[in-house]
Amino acid sequence: MLSGDSLLQKLDSFPRIPLADPSPTPLEHLPRLSAQLKREVFIKRDDSIGPGLGGNKTRKLEYLLAEAQQRVPRHGVRKVATFGGLQSNHARITAAAACNLGLEPHLFYFEKRPECFTGNLLLNQLMGAHMYFIPLGAGGDASLTLEATNQLVRLLAWLRVGRHYFIPVGGYSWRGCLGYVRAAVEIESQTRALGIENAHLVLAAGTGGTLAGLLAGLTLLDSSLSLLAIDVGKLWKGFPASLARLTGEICSHLGAKRVFQPGEIPLLEGTYAAPRYGVPSQSGQETIRRLACMEGILLDPVYTGKAFAGMLDLIENGQLGSNEPIIFLHTGGLPALFAFES
Repeated sequence: MLSGDSLLQKLDSFPRIPLADPSPTPLEHLPRLSAQLKREVFIKRDDSIGPGLGGNKTRKLEYLLAEAQQRVPRHGVRKVATFGGLQSNHARITAAAACNLGLEPHLFYFEKRPECFTGNLLLNQLMGAHMYFIPLGAGGDASLTLEATNQLVRLLAWLRVGRHYFIPVGGYSWRGCLGYVRAAVEIESQTRALGIENAHLVLAAGTGGTLAGLLAGLTLLDSSLSLLAIDVGKLWKGFPASLARLTGEICSHLGAKRVFQPGEIPLLEGTYAAPRYGVPSQSGQETIRRLACMEGILLDPVYTGKAFAGMLDLIENGQLGSNEPIIFLHTGGLPALFAFES
């Protein structure tokens, strides 16, 4: 077990560029929803941080782009490449942060080029990002592991872009996930200050790096918080095994030898991912309207809408404890709302 200060000292040994503003992000009570559910519900506002309309990937990019910047004087690397779905928040925030740091963003998508850019794609265009549309299929059939997918796109990016700094999808790497180890310290501190104990911390899982970072951080802190990630894509083969390896790797880089088994990963796979990744669900759309009307908070149709809907379903069916507080991690994604007129 480590104290929050001890864990922050370890994190400070890695290069980091402060991109997250405001920091710490607010942990807000949802009074009307809490009254309706007869359960205390809070929301962690990571939707509010970072450039280009922000979102949770900012925390990962603080560490990843710090390493990219180190390579500029040593290797002359000024290009940054990554990939994602058409409404990828990660790609959009990467483009914004890269521009902010004087780097050149290159974004890969494995679908046909849309006739009209909306949502995140429009913002990427405004920021001058180089976008590549390669219609090989958007995935979503869990035929490849996350690691294999990153390796294939890394090779393709070298062929198309040349020398660059490659960022895995969603910032999925031990270095990127340090951002959510830091967030675990932040959340633990905030819950203690508010007297919140034994809460369920719920989040959406796309690539799972946020989950891995939080799991590593909360484990090292011996936190009373109970994690649950709700899969919104059913994207990857052997997903829990990949996350178990990544979480162990994060702990190792922080000086802790901890092995995780796939069964230890608090991931609810597939149940709320329909109809498929990147396509809104009916329950997700209803939940977006419900929270917007009730609390004035906007979720997105790809990630947080589906995950929040899943969380409400679990609560209402008695599958998420009894009276423990609930914290939902709002990871952002507001621009995607403007890509789905309905």
